[in-house]
Amino acid sequence: MAVRKVVTLGNPILRQRAQIVPKITKAEQKLIDDMFETMEEYEGVGLAAPQVAVPKRIFVAQWEGERYAIVNPKIERQSDEMVIGTEGCLSIPRVQADVNRYLKIRVRGLDRNGRDIVLEPEGWLARIFQHEIDHLDGILIIDRSDELFWVTTEVDENGKERTRLVPTTKSAIIAAFQKRKIPARR
Repeated sequence: MAVRKVVTLGNPILRQRAQIVPKITKAEQKLIDDMFETMEEYEGVGLAAPQVAVPKRIFVAQWEGERYAIVNPKIERQSDEMVIGTEGCLSIPRVQADVNRYLKIRVRGLDRNGRDIVLEPEGWLARIFQHEIDHLDGILIIDRSDELFWVTTEVDENGKERTRLVPTTKSAIIAAFQKRKIPARR
């Protein structure tokens, strides 16, 4: 296993629709292993293959001690109820967005061994799956929300670090990433 570099906003692969995986080989299984290691190193809860510069329809996720690797995921059904939640993204470091997502979904795909799987995540896990499937379709959190924030850390008069959310816009985020290469957090 190896930690791979997470690509950031501005890399064109993040805006492309990922390719269907026709057959799961040892190469895809190694990619999945590397993606889990990368996700953990970057302290994420999900990671899509395009985020490590591989244009394949694969994502991994980890939530409440459970690990998921899904190849060629497809949302078959979603609840009527939607919930707004604050999301970050490893490919857009230091940015958060309030995103409206379905509370419950049904996802069909393949596991790492090529077996059919059907999962029905709800709550935060459903949000993670939707976020990662968006990546496979070239969609980012900045496309799903008008409530965008820079995450800043400041030191107060007592020397304590405080995190602050500063409202921003999609165009300001894109411009910032175009001007300078903002490294993915580690």
